[in-house]
Formats: sequence, C-alpha cells, structure tokens
Amino acid sequence: MNISVENEKKLVKEILLKIGVAENQAEIITEATLDSDLKGFTSHGLGRFPQYIRGINNGFIETDGDFEIVKETESIALIDGHSLFGQYVAHQSMMLAIEKAKNTGIAAVGTFNSNHFGVTGYYSDLAIKNDMVGIVLCNTEPGVAPLGGHTAILGTNPVAIGIPANGTYITVDMATSVGARGKILECQRKGEELPPNFAIDKEGNPTTDPTTALEGSILPFGGFKGYALSFMIEILTGPLVNAAFGAAVKGTAGDYKEDCTKGDLFVAIDPSKFVDIDTFKKEVEEFVQEIRDGGAMAIPGDLEVSRIKENEVKGLEVDEKLYETLTKICTDLDIDLDSYLTE
Repeated sequence: MNISVENEKKLVKEILLKIGVAENQAEIITEATLDSDLKGFTSHGLGRFPQYIRGINNGFIETDGDFEIVKETESIALIDGHSLFGQYVAHQSMMLAIEKAKNTGIAAVGTFNSNHFGVTGYYSDLAIKNDMVGIVLCNTEPGVAPLGGHTAILGTNPVAIGIPANGTYITVDMATSVGARGKILECQRKGEELPPNFAIDKEGNPTTDPTTALEGSILPFGGFKGYALSFMIEILTGPLVNAAFGAAVKGTAGDYKEDCTKGDLFVAIDPSKFVDIDTFKKEVEEFVQEIRDGGAMAIPGDLEVSRIKENEVKGLEVDEKLYETLTKICTDLDIDLDSYLTE
C-alpha cells in the first residue's frame, strides 16, 4: 500500500489533533515526519509514529503546555522541553538559535527533557533556509559499544550539518554508528535481516538478527574515528545541556517505559558576519563544481534530493505491519485510514 505526500500530511495532522496536540505544534510535527519519509529515513517518519502514540498513552510524551527557556544570554539558551514532542521542541530551539545568530553571528541552544525528534537534518535545513550554517547534535539511548567493548554505552549520536549555497542542497545527516537504531526496529517490524557488519550480539559476535542486535550493540562507523566522534557528541549533548549521558540516557528506543533523558544541541552560524553572503554562496557553488568535475559520485545532499523527487512522484510505502498498527490507532480515533491509502 502507498500513501501520497499530501495524504500523509493530512493523516498525521488529523491524528495529532485528535490526540490533543495544539495546532501550531501539530503543523511542525507533521512537516518533520514527512521530511523523514521523503528523504528515505522511513524508520524516523510515519513508521515511528505508533511509538509516539505509545509514548503519549504511557504518559511520557506530553501534548499540553510549552517548553521553557531556563537559561539565556545573547547567544546561548538552555531549554526544558517539558516532555513535549521532540519535533516541536527541536524546531523552536533551532529557530531561536537562528534569531540569536542574526545578532551575534553564532548561537547555540541546548535542550533537555525533550523527546525523539525524527531526522536530525530537518533542523539544520531550517538554518539553510535562513542563509545560515546549521549544526545539530543529539545523544540517544545506548546502542553502541565503545571500540573494543561488548556493552552498549554510547548512543547512535547523530550529527547534521547544513550549508547554504546557490541552488545546491548541501547537507550531511548521519549517525556515528554504522546505522541508526531505528533501522533495527524497522527490520524487526518487517521481519527482515540487518545488513552484514551492522551489529554484534551481547557476546560481541556479529549478527544480522534485529532482535539479537537490540540485545547487543550497533558498530561505530569508521572504527576509532566514529567511536571518538560519538564520544564527543555524548558530552556536548549530555553534561553540556543538563541532559543524561552514557547508560543513563533513556526513552529514545521507542518502548516508552520511562521518561526521555537525552539532550540536543542546535548551532546556527551566520556567514554574513564573516564575509559577504552572496560571495560565500557563490564560492560554495564553485567548490561543489570543482568536486563534481573531479569525478565525485555525489555531493552530500544529492541522495536526499533524489529520494525526495522519487517519493513525491510515487508516494510513500506503508508496509503490512505498519498498516496493522496504524489501523488500530485510527480505529481508536475514529479515522478512516483506508481513505488515505492506495494499493
């Protein structure tokens, strides 16, 4: 089964409004969910939505109230998300960083007491749209063993960087592990095996079984380099922003049996405070062309552009397991799911 881009927007928003999410928050959560699916990160889009509903039902995602700025200077803010949807808190945090960077040139906003926010790159994209460089970091529930270890202590700890240019979409959005934990959950849901060299079991042996992988850990990408980067992100999104770190990070895996304790860091840099913005974007494009002329397979961001174009035309897949879960959610909310889908 498939769902069109427009119908996914309508469905997600209808679900959110019926469960009591404020309309302004529902708009942001809907856009972030669709962004995940359009870019091909289906484990963080509509496929993740049933887990958010579970979080609400279990009392760990709030639908009422708003976030709170608990510390603030001209270029820095620290936000308590009050357990709201992570997409809303993250969006507002990056927008605050952007506004501050317009005055100071660079700004950083940290968040704690928030929730899973979908794909990291959605928030660095907000900076791009404002002619700024965006950097987003977050930690997650332990899923990666330190290099040489067998016990998961680090999260998949993604990083996203977006850079404005004249027409070329330039972004990197990646986990510091071989892949995201959401990939394991998606394979488990679909009854599929993981790719080789993705995870190890709790004894440190390679595994392609998603259930066994969840009991063990995901491998860091690039050996020591990926491990070291993840280590640094854990500190920048844990102790730095009043959030948990290491084994104390909870609530991002999707079972929602406890409060989410992870942290996020959003950084915006205004290139116009360094150089002329038009010159900056022109020279970025010159560099892009130099790389393409050198025979590069792709520029960071090309894959997302390709996926967005493809998915806008063909629509987004709803697999059988997801359909079953969404059917139950929609039935409980008196929503006709089938009216949104096509074969």
